[in-house]
Amino acid sequence: MTTQRTVLVIPGSSGCWHFPHQFFAANAAQMRGAQMHYVSWSGEVPPQPEARGPWAVEQITAALRGLPNPLIIAYSLGTLSADLAADHELPAIWIAPLLHRSEVVEGLRRAGAPCLLIGGTADSSWRPKLARDLSPHVFEVEGADHGLRVPGPLAGSAAVLGEMATAVEDFLDRVLWPAPSQVR
Repeated sequence: MTTQRTVLVIPGSSGCWHFPHQFFAANAAQMRGAQMHYVSWSGEVPPQPEARGPWAVEQITAALRGLPNPLIIAYSLGTLSADLAADHELPAIWIAPLLHRSEVVEGLRRAGAPCLLIGGTADSSWRPKLARDLSPHVFEVEGADHGLRVPGPLAGSAAVLGEMATAVEDFLDRVLWPAPSQVR
């Protein structure tokens, strides 16, 4: 019996879920037969940082209704749903998680399902040691900013995208959805 794979893709503050890193992560899941669902923000992102969490969580809660245990793929602002993921024991791929926000960290601490944390050392939201304390599944890019771009020619940032895509595929294939022969 095959279990339906479902994914909820949650954007960052731009509202655009097809930035390269999130697009490739979502595409990796789709290539593995997942049914895709996308959050589109309703209204403007609140300018006050303390108002963003409740605003985003309300919309993400509505998007989760009726979805059968989805994998969450969230970027930046979308990572404010870490508490929801923990409450529902949902696996997640958190891209540029807001590790400077206590509600994100607390949600990740309570996580009962596996999660992959993806971040760059030049991102003021990223906390390398904390990331490794929160999950055994971490993809960290030395010198990368919040958009996972590295200094220098664009080819370097494109290479990071390829490495990140491989990390996502490994996480999906080895941790979340291993083939029966890979289960030990």
